[in-house]
Amino acid sequence: AVDTEVSHLPEGFDLAWTGISLQERLSKNQIPFLFSVSILVVFLCLAALYENVRIPFAVLLAAPTGLFGALVGVLLRGMHNDIYFQIALITIVGLSAKNAILIVEFAKAMHDEGKDLLRATVEAARLRLRPIIMTSFCFILGVIPLTLSSGALADAQNALGTAYVLAYFLHAHILCLCDVPLG
Repeated sequence: AVDTEVSHLPEGFDLAWTGISLQERLSKNQIPFLFSVSILVVFLCLAALYENVRIPFAVLLAAPTGLFGALVGVLLRGMHNDIYFQIALITIVGLSAKNAILIVEFAKAMHDEGKDLLRATVEAARLRLRPIIMTSFCFILGVIPLTLSSGALADAQNALGTAYVLAYFLHAHILCLCDVPLG
C-alpha cells in the first residue's frame, strides 16, 4: 500500500525502507530456502542417527499434517503469514517428526524381530498412540496462553500459539483416526 501511494506523489519525493521493514523486505524471498534447509537438516540428522535413508523419509511423512493444521488455524483466525508464523512452521516440522519417531522406532524394532511390516506398523501405532496423545495435549495446554495472549507482542505470541495448537491438535487426531480402524 505504501509503494502504491508513493507512486502518486509528485516528482522529487522518494521512499526509503529502514530498520525492521527493510530487513523484512530483504529476507522475504529467503523463507522457501530456509524452510527447505530446515527439512533437509532434520532429514540428515535422522539419517545419521538411524544410518538409513528410508526411516527419516517415513518420519518426515508426518510433517504435512502438522503444517496443514498450522495453516488452517492461522487462516481461520485471519492472521498473516509473518515471520513468527514461519518460525512456528519450522518448529512444527521438528515436533511432528518427534511424534513420528516414536512410532517408526517401535515399528522398525518389531520388523527387525520378524513381524510383517504392516503388522509391525499397526502394533507400533497402537502402542505409542497414548503417549503421543498425552504429550500432544500437554503441549497444547502449555501453549494456549500464547494463543489467547493480549498486550505487547500479542500478535507474535498469537501467531506462534495458534500454529502450534492447531498443528498438534490435527496431528494427534489424525493419529487417532489412523489407529481406530487398524488397532
